[in-house]
Amino acid sequence: MKTNYLKGVLAGALAMVALSTVSRAATYDLTVDYVTIDTGESKTKGIGYNGASPGPTLRFKEGEEAVINVTNNLKEATSIHWHGLILPYQMDGVPGISFPGIEPGETFTYRIPVTQSGTYWFHSHSGFQEPDGAYGSIIIEPEKREPFKFDREYVVVLKDKHPHSGDRILRNLKMMPDYYNRKQRTIGDFFDDVSKNGLGATLSERGDWGNMRMMRTDIEDVQGFTGLINGKSPEQNWTGLFKPDERVRLRFINASAMTYFDVRIPGLEMTVVQADGNNVQPVRVDEFRISVAETYDVIVQPKEEKAYQIMAESMGRSGFAFATLAPREGMVAEMPELRTEPPVLTMADMGMDHSNMAGMSDLADMSGVTATGGIDHSAMGHDMSAMSGADNGTNDPFYAAGSGLVPQAANGGKFLSYADLKAQKPLYEDRPATREIELRLTGNMERYTWTINGVKYEDADPIRLKYGERVRFKFVNETMMSHPMHLHGMWSILDTGQGKWDPVKHTININPGMTVYSETEVDEPGEWAFHCHLSYHMATGMFRKVIVEGGPAITQLENGN
Repeated sequence: MKTNYLKGVLAGALAMVALSTVSRAATYDLTVDYVTIDTGESKTKGIGYNGASPGPTLRFKEGEEAVINVTNNLKEATSIHWHGLILPYQMDGVPGISFPGIEPGETFTYRIPVTQSGTYWFHSHSGFQEPDGAYGSIIIEPEKREPFKFDREYVVVLKDKHPHSGDRILRNLKMMPDYYNRKQRTIGDFFDDVSKNGLGATLSERGDWGNMRMMRTDIEDVQGFTGLINGKSPEQNWTGLFKPDERVRLRFINASAMTYFDVRIPGLEMTVVQADGNNVQPVRVDEFRISVAETYDVIVQPKEEKAYQIMAESMGRSGFAFATLAPREGMVAEMPELRTEPPVLTMADMGMDHSNMAGMSDLADMSGVTATGGIDHSAMGHDMSAMSGADNGTNDPFYAAGSGLVPQAANGGKFLSYADLKAQKPLYEDRPATREIELRLTGNMERYTWTINGVKYEDADPIRLKYGERVRFKFVNETMMSHPMHLHGMWSILDTGQGKWDPVKHTININPGMTVYSETEVDEPGEWAFHCHLSYHMATGMFRKVIVEGGPAITQLENGN
């Protein structure tokens, strides 16, 4: 206890030195508490902040000091990670990497120089406290005027609340990986496939998936959740008010443990203005997919005095979150028609076509590594002008050609693609990377173990970077699942082939069978986490420590302790 206290004092002192030029401060007091989460369908015990889940929205302004006093009222250690914030590594809030954690009864003070603006969020990085309810939102106002206009704003936090605790969910997945898969194929599906494709082709395809010990419906590991918006279920109906013709800014945050959501507001076009807190050149869309841990800011302008639906369907169509935009209290939007037909994976999602299955029968016996190498677009990082503006989501370059996961808007209109995102103002000089690091996203579904380069976190060496270099990461997804990869403490510049206009993000989704590149300016010394943000993938090994060597001497003091 005393050692942890002294380390906390030292970390705070070091951060205060970094904050010596900050002229103003915003202070919050947060308690970490056991809470009851009521979805209307069930009441479960969980963890929250200041007695509630989700926790409060913290508001800061660029250029000030954020001071957050966190008191742990739990019977177990806790932590808070400030997702997407650029900050001294001692304040990042990852036990065992950036600080020792907050013991029961202790108070830890986070001191953060606010050097950015936008929409972010915070959550526990201890055990499964985040899936169990320990999350909240952050809004940072820019020092200068926003480059877009809006009359009012709302935070819209998406969450997949499951009746089972995080610990129980992982135990069940370890016991039976398809424990929560409620969309498994039936004998009726078999006969439908026979009528469409013939008996031989159907038997061959079923045999291929059987040999791999995988299922075409393995899109969502955990189903059976209630979708929440700002802590409210569809039945409880969170409502945001507007006046007709107002421009309403909606700050979407996906704080889910495992669920990707497809978001639409029937009858309203959305203009995407920010991605992961960074301004982008406006993109008009009818729908967008938000992976776990991402944020998107959109502006809508309701013209009519009626209630509009905010509909967020899970990527696997196993659940949804729902809320209302309305001109008056008490109005409830009618539920739009749900897309009940779930997508299914294809051979393309495994990085192969049906003719490329030789040698796959022993795939599941490989130690955490699959046999596919991902689809590497040879133009990636060079001339990718053809990527801009995916064709209504049917030709999206960030999905394998022929993928079963390629999104399409419910109204047949425009679905947002990563290829549509362009930085409004470059954050960094466009310069070549000094080296490339390959990260193969690997796993064994049968054992429910998720890895990087075939190695679990506890068996892996850290990734070592040099302060001041620019590193190119090559993500090769060798699994049949999507993975939202989050690097702490530094920005990830997603390579969309647009050079200095490439979007800057804190979380990058890598779809099945795909190879995606990002680059990072290594400008923050210290030790950082790098992981898949799907809670149970991170917990079973898809995680790395990143050590940035060199940099300001003040950080080396802590490293040498």
